[in-house]
Amino acid sequence: MRHGIGFWLQLGFTLLVSAFLMVPIGMSILAGFTENYFRGPSSGLTTRWIVEVWERYGDNIFLSLGIAASCLVVTILIGVPAAYVLAKRQSRLSRMFEELIILPVAIPGLATALALVMLYGTFGGFRSSWTFVLVGHVLYTLPFMVRSVLAVLSSIDLRTLEEGAASLGAGFWTRFWTIVLPNAGSGILAGSLMVTTLSIGEFNLTLLLTTPFTQTIPVGLAVAYTNARLELGSAYTVLFFAMIIPLLVAMQIWGNPSRTSTKRKRRALEKVVSP
Repeated sequence: MRHGIGFWLQLGFTLLVSAFLMVPIGMSILAGFTENYFRGPSSGLTTRWIVEVWERYGDNIFLSLGIAASCLVVTILIGVPAAYVLAKRQSRLSRMFEELIILPVAIPGLATALALVMLYGTFGGFRSSWTFVLVGHVLYTLPFMVRSVLAVLSSIDLRTLEEGAASLGAGFWTRFWTIVLPNAGSGILAGSLMVTTLSIGEFNLTLLLTTPFTQTIPVGLAVAYTNARLELGSAYTVLFFAMIIPLLVAMQIWGNPSRTSTKRKRRALEKVVSP
């Protein structure tokens, strides 16, 4: 099959944009394994910068993972019931509440962080703890969990399913555990991947919320690039990519609620029509 000039122009433009995005990332990764970045690979390749980053900033990595895991638990506990209520109560008030939840995403992260500092800044113990950072991350990521679950629940006839179960004697909690949660599974998975990825990589909001003892990975990365050698900051970037890229790949594979729902319906249909 022969391609016209339009195809090759589009391909060339795509490759140019990809190179524009990927070449700086590749150079940063290479710098993390180079003995001396300004001399280039001819100076020799090494992993000592990776080891030094782990020794210096290992606590930041574990702290970020702990905050991300805690943020995921809190957003599931709050976001799934909230999405369930919004899916059942389709009214002007519920739509207003849904828009209210999105506000922390719509306004700059620094503004949200400043508001939290003004509100809780006088509580010394809380202000200097990692739970203060967790509050900011929950506010920022909760809309993504709610919208992901709400999109799935809104695509099914939830009221009919629950009424059918209720007619068979199922109580509220039985319906919630056996009907709502299984049908919302793809949305919960998509929201979980998104919440975890955003929490690990969030910088703007976190910058004002952290202290020298509660620095997360992005804040530590900024400190490394500012106060340490370029090779050390680049090695920090390598570790950050090693954590975030698998999550991004997982989001592409399992993080589309509509696609997951379609696959589930197709498998169910195949079971019905197969002998």
